[in-house]
Amino acid sequence: MDAEVGPLPAIEVDFPDLGRHRSGNRGIPYVWSFEARAPGPHVVVQALTHGNEVCGAIAIDRLLGEGVRPSRGTLTFVFANVDAYGAFDPSDPYASRCVDEDFNRVWSADVLDGPRRSADLLRARELRPVVDRADWLLDLHSMTDPCPPLALAGRRAKGHALARAVGVPATIVIDGGHAAGRRLRDYAHFDEPDDPRAALLVECGQHWERAAPAVAREATLRFLDHLGVVDPGFAAEHLGTAPPVPQRTIEVTDAVTIRTERFDFALPVHGLMVVPRAGTLLAQDGDTRLVTPYDGCVLIMPTRRPRVGETAVRLGRYIAR
Repeated sequence: MDAEVGPLPAIEVDFPDLGRHRSGNRGIPYVWSFEARAPGPHVVVQALTHGNEVCGAIAIDRLLGEGVRPSRGTLTFVFANVDAYGAFDPSDPYASRCVDEDFNRVWSADVLDGPRRSADLLRARELRPVVDRADWLLDLHSMTDPCPPLALAGRRAKGHALARAVGVPATIVIDGGHAAGRRLRDYAHFDEPDDPRAALLVECGQHWERAAPAVAREATLRFLDHLGVVDPGFAAEHLGTAPPVPQRTIEVTDAVTIRTERFDFALPVHGLMVVPRAGTLLAQDGDTRLVTPYDGCVLIMPTRRPRVGETAVRLGRYIAR
């Protein structure tokens, strides 16, 4: 079940040497934080939640090189799972997603405060104080297979409002995460409906496609510009004058979790594919037939490497919200 489907995607980007960022400036490796004189929110931009998702690292590396600083509040850049990033091997490019376990499934108090140990969990615990202080967080990701970029807004209205205010990507996904564990964007106060603090996860395209770092950079600049933590002239200079394209929203209704080693999609699938008719056979999981629950069912990020306990695909539909 771990065999790839089709050839490996081309690696079209260069992986930056992050060694110059190792020391950080707040006592945590690979964490850089800058405070303006004017008061304002604490804004965090994170890359490398998964070690083989390089676009965010490229974007942050470039912004740090350009000397971007906040005009108000505090701006923090985080290179998260650098151990996984350092293990990247182009001959097996999916292996460095994590070291021991998925860094983006450990963000709940019972896991973070529990007895379990792994390299990824230890790094999450190291970064937790940064996340606890964040008012706004942007988590930059990419996807295994080619797919238009996505803004994953979580299940709260404030997440959707943040995605709309940032304005990119063009597709917003309202979803509740994964059965395998809680994501960073759903951590603690970010998922509390009455807490104004919010997070946004942006999937910038396929992991190693040439366009993904540009998406990561645009999303970051628009995020910072919306929150007013950088000089508006800096963002405008790098974004140009063309407005973002109109956004559409997909609401996830089902997350298909893989139950057996005998999981197979019943038809060729791709990201944002729309299955017209309800009842269409989507996959077989052991003896269980999985069918689309309604007409116009959108397939969100179907997995290339199905594994028991992980999400095979999320099912949703376009909504007017």
